Amino acid sequence: MTTVTANGTPRRKFIGMNVIIKKDRSAWLQGPSAKCSAVPGEHKHPWRLILLGAPGVGKGTQAELLTGRLDVCHLSTGDVFRAAGERLDRDQSPAMKEALEYMRRGELVPDSTVWEMVRERSSCILDCGGFILDGFPRTLGQAESLKELMEQEKLSLSAVVNYELPLDEIVRRLSGRRTCGKCKSVFHVTERRPKAEAVCDHCGGRLYQREDDRPEAITVRLEAYERSTAPLIQFYKDLGLLLPIVATGSPGEIVAQTMDKLDELAAQRGDGDDRRTTLHLAPKL
Repeated sequence: MTTVTANGTPRRKFIGMNVIIKKDRSAWLQGPSAKCSAVPGEHKHPWRLILLGAPGVGKGTQAELLTGRLDVCHLSTGDVFRAAGERLDRDQSPAMKEALEYMRRGELVPDSTVWEMVRERSSCILDCGGFILDGFPRTLGQAESLKELMEQEKLSLSAVVNYELPLDEIVRRLSGRRTCGKCKSVFHVTERRPKAEAVCDHCGGRLYQREDDRPEAITVRLEAYERSTAPLIQFYKDLGLLLPIVATGSPGEIVAQTMDKLDELAAQRGDGDDRRTTLHLAPKL
């Protein structure tokens, strides 16, 4: 075992890219009736982060990589909705049932419903020792509700990491995706090519481009994202919490850049030593 620092010292050795450390997130995924069997270790200054980023910037991958490096829980609202969709209706809370009904109709889930769903899981934010929020907050109203909840418990966010990419690069990434019609595996025309043209490596199904992966559809989605997120970004910028990261390069390069920025932030606040995280190194592949 070795101490891994986030700054650019010779001691940095990152965990293998194909090794993902996941905490037990039962209470987050299943709701307040469930209990986590393992939580992050105790730290004097635990990291409490929000990740922002348009579709296609790789925010989910970064959340998983940062989770292990910072010894925190990855709290994704998308994961909550996916887990809820696999559970029996009688096991859902009223807020979750309401959210799923909106989703089944193809409608946006209202702020009040999303907030109630998160509030049911507030112990994951207030008591887990450190977290990365992914997919929440999405609106200014949600951000204000989260701020009020944390202030009541005398807790504060460490930073809001905003992953940025030029529009044309995001369009290139997303429009190159090809999905298997049978098993739904995803490939890419340049970054993850199938062995045979337009044929799935896993099941032999035909690969196709989904309607929402076409450039014109992606552009519409990104414009909508920019409109809805602009007030949120300004809110956190005004609070001095916004940490922009240009999401170019490999996932490993992006997470290294993020860790450097977080290290600088910790040093500025005088709590850098406690923000270092100790990890088991992954075996060389």
